[in-house]
Amino acid sequence: MRALVVDHSEAGPVRFADVDEPFPSAGEALVEIRHIALNFGELNYVDQWPAGAVHGHDAAGVVVRAASDGSGPPAGTRVAVGMAPHAWAQRMAVSPASLATVPEGVELADAAAPGIAGVTALRVLRTRSLLARSVLITGASGGVGRFAVQLAALAGARVTALVGSPERAAGLRELGAGQVLTDLSGSAGAGAGEQFDLVLDTVGGPLAARAWSLLAQGGTLHLVGYSSGQETLFPPGALFGFGAPRSIATYGDMTPTGGELADLLGLMAAGRLSAPVGLRGRWQDVDEAVRVLLARKVHGKVVLDVT
Repeated sequence: MRALVVDHSEAGPVRFADVDEPFPSAGEALVEIRHIALNFGELNYVDQWPAGAVHGHDAAGVVVRAASDGSGPPAGTRVAVGMAPHAWAQRMAVSPASLATVPEGVELADAAAPGIAGVTALRVLRTRSLLARSVLITGASGGVGRFAVQLAALAGARVTALVGSPERAAGLRELGAGQVLTDLSGSAGAGAGEQFDLVLDTVGGPLAARAWSLLAQGGTLHLVGYSSGQETLFPPGALFGFGAPRSIATYGDMTPTGGELADLLGLMAAGRLSAPVGLRGRWQDVDEAVRVLLARKVHGKVVLDVT
């Protein structure tokens, strides 16, 4: 079968290759993949995966063979896959714990979009009550950011979205952002005296240090990405303070995502959450899709049809 595999050469980060068919264990379903979704991290940091391995974690398709141990959905079920290895192939063997049934009314291509991005946003935002809280989301124009803006607004938060340029702000107010910024410093930033109860940061670097300085007492800065590739340096005394403790939380949760995917798809079926697909195409055009994604020219997720 055909698959996209890790390529460490200059032609990479992925290339097409013929690979062996998957052989599911008793606790795995065989899924025919119809759509794959690309994420910035798995492409930008491809050196963390072995060359030649089938790449990718997010997809959607149809179960062609249910797990032989009786777990998971039956054959013929439309499913979304999230945070599962080896997803960018025509077929994959996957644990039912990483699957969610796609409800009626949700397009299968849209169901490929949540995956890592949607689950990351949901898990971070579920760490505390957000009703009438102030939330800052950095890198808000990306996949995680656009899911986070919607979910925070649904939870009743006052949402501030931070983007790298005015062009990348498109659509964020419609998704629920109360204000959209391109800078956190000075008068162009969050405003005099404004502080945030929760920050979901996908950028890292100097921006993370600036966001920490705007964190309210008892607030948390969640580090879920480092797309800037820069060091985060804190000025002397920045990590000292009085009042309710503030905290920095890292994110590296790779536990099964089926439950959260089901929650996200349920919100999509109810019309309360949209799939932020910024680019839709064929997987034959993956090279161009990777180029525009890494160049930050896509607002949201990239979804490619497997044909």
